[in-house]
Amino acid sequence: MTTSGSNRLVRKLEDIARASFLELFFDVVFVFALRALAQQLLNNLTWSGAFQTLVLLLAIGWVWALTARVTGELNPRRPPVQLLVLATMVGALVLSAAVPEAFGKTGLIFAVSYLAIQIGRSLFLVVLLRGQELQHVAGRAVIWHAATGVPWLAGAVASSGVRTALWTLAVVLIYVARWFSYPLPRLSRLAGAQVPVSGEYLADRNRALFVIALGEVILAIGSSLTGRGFATDETVAFVVTFAVAALVWRIYIFRAGEDVGPAIQASAAPDRLGILVAYAHLVMIAGLVVGSVGAELVIDDPLGRPRATSTVTILGGTALFLAGRTLLSYLVFSRHYRSCVIGLLALACLLPPMLFLPPLVNAFAAGAVLAGIVIADNIRVRRHPAPISPPGPHRPSNT
Repeated sequence: MTTSGSNRLVRKLEDIARASFLELFFDVVFVFALRALAQQLLNNLTWSGAFQTLVLLLAIGWVWALTARVTGELNPRRPPVQLLVLATMVGALVLSAAVPEAFGKTGLIFAVSYLAIQIGRSLFLVVLLRGQELQHVAGRAVIWHAATGVPWLAGAVASSGVRTALWTLAVVLIYVARWFSYPLPRLSRLAGAQVPVSGEYLADRNRALFVIALGEVILAIGSSLTGRGFATDETVAFVVTFAVAALVWRIYIFRAGEDVGPAIQASAAPDRLGILVAYAHLVMIAGLVVGSVGAELVIDDPLGRPRATSTVTILGGTALFLAGRTLLSYLVFSRHYRSCVIGLLALACLLPPMLFLPPLVNAFAAGAVLAGIVIADNIRVRRHPAPISPPGPHRPSNT
């Protein structure tokens, strides 16, 4: 792809290896965003509240994903690109600040901030990338984000129930549109218009977001302990919840978390596989957001009266993480992650008795399941190490 006329704004594939300092600075915003999402869920710990938090997570995750894609395609050292990312950071901060009351009084602020980021970014790129193939991608993105602006804005002024339905529609539409490369009537489907970002770069960006989500769990654990003091039961709860977070990290990074980059690189459709990898990470991050709320519930009242909401939150966060990790394993190795599947079944079997036990016991049970997965993984990899083999056709080997 040429870069003439755009001051070498578009990066060459060989220049795309690791995240730049600009990108890491941008990621910091999402520490605040995930904290806000966790607080939104904690304040609305119902099935409807959980679904609303999911909708907000998908919207915020979409902001991160598209910005990460832009910084992967464009040179982050160029002033226009830096200006775009900094402006997006400001918008993302406002967006995150509106999260706790997004289905209440700050709904319009959330919707307008989201649309300003997405439409503004795409319009800026249309102007910036004159004569580049990426300009066509940005142009289609403008049209699709503007179209989804109708349910976003209509939902912002509607009642909470209608708002949930309209915003869900908006999120689903844009995710489907991206999967099909922003299709438009009478225009052919875009093919190869995006810079082929390296697999290791995409893996690195997704790992960064996962670590940020893990940081949110650690923040929740530390904040809860600070607020409750260092009594014996709270300290034990702190140790158990931290152990759960450490086990989550170990399960994530084991093989699949480390091998995502080579898997994307080996795929004949790296862009599609990259999107699916991002979706798998979103599921895991949803689990970590729920898990951070569960950690707060455990430390706030370790031996308190059993509550169904606490049990479902504590075990459900672990289950969501395992579901996303199972999908990631399939995307890397084309095989089901047996240990995680067994872990999911174990959590389902544990749920009924855990409903009658206090939060600390629930957390210990979740940790025991995760520890079992770690042990099983270590045994399995020594006996039958799985080769990297993403689903679908592979790129021909250079050897």
